This record gives sequence, C-alpha cells and structure tokens, in this order.
Amino acid sequence: MESRCYSRSFRGMGGLLVGCRDLGEALRRVCEGATMIRTKGEAGTGNVVEVVRHVRSVMWDIRVLRNMDGDEVFAYAKCIAMPYDLVMQTTKQLGRLPVVQFATGGVATPADAALMMQLGCDGVSVGSGIFKSGDPARRARAIVPAVTHYSDPEILADVSSGLREAMVGINLSAPKVERYAARSE
Repeated sequence: MESRCYSRSFRGMGGLLVGCRDLGEALRRVCEGATMIRTKGEAGTGNVVEVVRHVRSVMWDIRVLRNMDGDEVFAYAKCIAMPYDLVMQTTKQLGRLPVVQFATGGVATPADAALMMQLGCDGVSVGSGIFKSGDPARRARAIVPAVTHYSDPEILADVSSGLREAMVGINLSAPKVERYAARSE
C-alpha cells in the first residue's frame, strides 16, 4: 500500500469497508487496502436512483476498459493515478472489481435489490429503506430471495407481492436534502 493512501473508513471483520461512486474512486480504495466496496446511494431516502447511477458508472467503465488495448489502459491508469497492474487486473483479467462490491443507500424493495444484483453487485446492504416500511420483517425476508434469485421473474414477483407500503421516499431534488453520497468517508 502506498504511503500517500489513507482511509478514514470502517475497519472490521478482517477488512476495510469503503464507499465509491465511480471506478477511479473504487480503485483508489482498493489501493488503500479495501477488502469490500460499497457503491453508495442516498441512505435514508428510499430512492435507489443514486446507487443505480454509481453502480452503472463503475460497471460501464470496466466494460469500456475491457475493450481497450494495453496502451489505452495505461493512459487511463495514469489519468486516474492508479497502478497499471491494478487497472489491468480489474478490467482484462477479472472483468470486475478485485474485491466484493455491494450496493447500499436507497435499496428499499425486493425489486431494488434484484436490480443491484443484475447490474453486477455481489450483494446489497439495507437499512432505513426496510425499517421505515409498513412491515419491516416481511420486507427484509423478501429481500433475501430477491438477491438469491435476482434473475428469476416468477420468484421476484412472488416475494414482491403482498408487501405493505414502502418507506416514504425523500425527493433528492429538494434544496435542503443533504447528499450522503457526496460526503467524504
């Protein structure tokens, strides 16, 4: 790990848990020693839009880099100030981040959780999106099969039906909303 790398993130369970919004940020976190990446959305909003945007950004950049030749990957690595070997491993060899990636912030329904898995996440983290809903225990139980069977529309429809109201979402375009994803770690 380079001496200029630092992190003020949660260290526990044998790893370093950090957030990111794009591939460059994710790779910087891996350089800092991250063992898990959480692609950040807006926690407490019940609005999955931001986490979808960030997951798509990471996955899109990986797809673009997979189609680049070595010189182009070298130029990209230089542009984001990351080691060439790490960028090559992520894109050409793995086709994904070299650590576990999960989505957090705004995931409030089984459909949200399944979407995150379909976009390429290894898992999801839920919080107020579940616990501020009409029946938190039932909604939480529905998330598990949605993550496990994210590509099976019949199971997704079954676990999503009959759930009570979801948490009331917060409009992210409102002027006084603090953007959690924009905060530093």
